[in-house]
Amino acid sequence: MSVLEPDKFRDFEQAGWEKIPASYHDAFGALTVQAIEPLLDAAAVKGRINFLDIATGPGYVAAAAAKRGATALGVDFSPAMVAQARQLHPGIDFREGDAEKLPVGDGLFDAAAMNFGILHLGRPEKALLEAYRVLRGGGRFAFSVWAPPQETIGFGIVLRAVDLHGEPRVDLPQGPPFFRYSDPDECVRGLIGAGFESPAVTKVSQVWRLPAGDGLFHAMKESTVRTAGLLRAQKPAALEKNRHAMRVGSVRYGRGDWVDLPMPALIASAVKPDR
Repeated sequence: MSVLEPDKFRDFEQAGWEKIPASYHDAFGALTVQAIEPLLDAAAVKGRINFLDIATGPGYVAAAAAKRGATALGVDFSPAMVAQARQLHPGIDFREGDAEKLPVGDGLFDAAAMNFGILHLGRPEKALLEAYRVLRGGGRFAFSVWAPPQETIGFGIVLRAVDLHGEPRVDLPQGPPFFRYSDPDECVRGLIGAGFESPAVTKVSQVWRLPAGDGLFHAMKESTVRTAGLLRAQKPAALEKNRHAMRVGSVRYGRGDWVDLPMPALIASAVKPDR
């Protein structure tokens, strides 16, 4: 059984995100924004409230909250991502900050959210506790994660390719299981464990449009951190077989020059008790 290495994993993730802001925006931007409106609905973001976007990445969620009238702050542990968010969304406050140790005081926000960010943390439980800390009583928190790989077709194709043609157990810093929170019960346990009440989990349909052929392979290899590390650790012959398997696996989802891959998300939300 692999031993978790939360500090090494954090450093690995941070270093990875420093290299890929532009490629992530190009490959995943149109996909991950599909969860934003239901995520903000789950966090009850409306009107003139103070909102915190945790692990903001390119700043999509903070920008969407601002359009709803919120005063939004986005934080991310990657300086390169913060720089990109500022470039994409001028006029919104973005700053460097770790989701596991947020650089803000207690009870300052009416709502907070994290869009797929919890998947990239060495200690996600600490991030849930931090979200609880910075909310006022009665404030809502919501986070999104991917559905299991049998439903998120892009991930399923990649994992099957590596299982069949490569080495899935490579020497990378060990973080929490990527699909840990793909189990709704685990989402509920995490939120209740952090002190939240009235947890709820919903599923959101999403479709990832990529170029046909090697679009999935290039997106995963050049625009992710953990999955890219897995692919880059493969021997050249195995990597080529993986590439071919991903191309073949994507064919059935073809739409001319594109493939449309189902990539549903789960949105978990809860409220901080007002007492």
